[in-house]
Amino acid sequence: MSTKTDILHFPLYINGSWNPSKNGETFEITNPATGQVCAHVAKGTKADVDVAVRSARQAFDSGIWSKKSPQERARTLIHFSNEIAEHTEELVYLESISSGGTVNRIANSDILQIVELLQETAKFAREYRYVESLPTKTFPGPSDNQVWRESIGVCAAITPWNFPMILAMWKIAPALAMGNSIVIKPASYTPLTTLKLAELAVESGIPAGVFNVVTGPGSSTGEALVTHPEVDKVAFTGSTEVGRNIMQQAAGTVKKVSLELGGKSPAIVLPDADLDTAIPGILFGVFLHSGQICESGTRVLVHDSIYDEVIEKLKIAASTIKLGHPLEKTTGMGPLISEQQLERVLSYIETGKQEGATLICGGKRAEDAELKHGFYVEPTIFADVDNSMKIAQEEIFGPVLSVIRYSDVEEAVKLANDTIYGLAAGVWSKDVNKALQIAKDLKAGTIWINDWHMFRSDAPFGGYKQSGFGRELGRHALDEYTQTKHVHTSLVPELEKRAWYGILLGTDS
Repeated sequence: MSTKTDILHFPLYINGSWNPSKNGETFEITNPATGQVCAHVAKGTKADVDVAVRSARQAFDSGIWSKKSPQERARTLIHFSNEIAEHTEELVYLESISSGGTVNRIANSDILQIVELLQETAKFAREYRYVESLPTKTFPGPSDNQVWRESIGVCAAITPWNFPMILAMWKIAPALAMGNSIVIKPASYTPLTTLKLAELAVESGIPAGVFNVVTGPGSSTGEALVTHPEVDKVAFTGSTEVGRNIMQQAAGTVKKVSLELGGKSPAIVLPDADLDTAIPGILFGVFLHSGQICESGTRVLVHDSIYDEVIEKLKIAASTIKLGHPLEKTTGMGPLISEQQLERVLSYIETGKQEGATLICGGKRAEDAELKHGFYVEPTIFADVDNSMKIAQEEIFGPVLSVIRYSDVEEAVKLANDTIYGLAAGVWSKDVNKALQIAKDLKAGTIWINDWHMFRSDAPFGGYKQSGFGRELGRHALDEYTQTKHVHTSLVPELEKRAWYGILLGTDS
């Protein structure tokens, strides 16, 4: 695949068509591999958000999608997945030039994940319990009672720049499956594939107005979306700091909110771990997508007895990671998203040195002449890290691994849980039963044993503590995009048999 990129142009996608922003302004998208502009995108305004939300509301209230049967919606989601598969090459290209993700990962993982997620969500939508009948009770009187699950209405999704397609689809699929309309505000760094997905959704049969995309700064378009009175639910993936702000903004209209936030995920390496598997697994857990993943295994806790051996093996294995242009199929690790993120990561690396951690490898911007214009940082590993250090406590969002020593399992679990986050954690051990026992004590929403970054479309994902609340993926995600309604029908036609009315009206009533 050629590494040369032409400058593309994208308007907003509202009500089934492409639209310029109200003020006609655009903003630039920079290719993180080259530092060059690769696209111009419409800069949405508060007025554009209002148009998109009202379009979504009108579509929802019309019933054109919300009142279709689950089977009809499921069939359309399957068509949507087929459209995505047919446009794989275009989506892979757009994702790579804007996010810096490698084509190897996007084509062989990301696309497959979102196609499978749509298909699995369609299956869940057909099987979902939209009506649950409660058992009959004699007190205070016979009645029929049902619990209904209904569409919420207009959902707002604000998505991050690290995995634009996947993290958008985690919200799109369940929202649409349950009959809602949705307005998405993708990250300003990476809006291209989200805009393309909206177009493909309409081409697959999802009615105009049901899936809208407004691009622009979070400070204007994002806030306008979260505070809009016609929005019923907000789903956000991003930093914990921004998540707190979104909670505050949504409180004004008491919206339903789900948040998937930051992480500082620990991996505990037991003395009996199979290092032939654990070493590449640890590196996969922290350096995939240059460490720009919320649940990356950025803290590795290693037992005293194997600490030095693990450090040496990690250093050797890390040296085999090919840093390169993401459009090259042989590249293992691409650039960071931006110059700003690069400076942030390098700053943390300097802090790690100042705090007394030992730099084992990496630690600087890539020096290769072919990479000098991009935002590349070498795979970086620190040894002798104390869990109280800044590099062990704060989310760096870059290719930086902290290796921490422990003496016994109790200490390892205590260190693992000593964080404000609780998104993921893991254990490396040949003794699966022991690992499962440790998993019970780890305070995180996902636990991986002898693996990392393994998501299933039928298993929930979400955080403990300040890593957020609510769940994405699986049947649990469908619950996040519904309202719960209790419907009571009295089976007592005679007034004289409704003794409970006498509490107010007297016994003769």
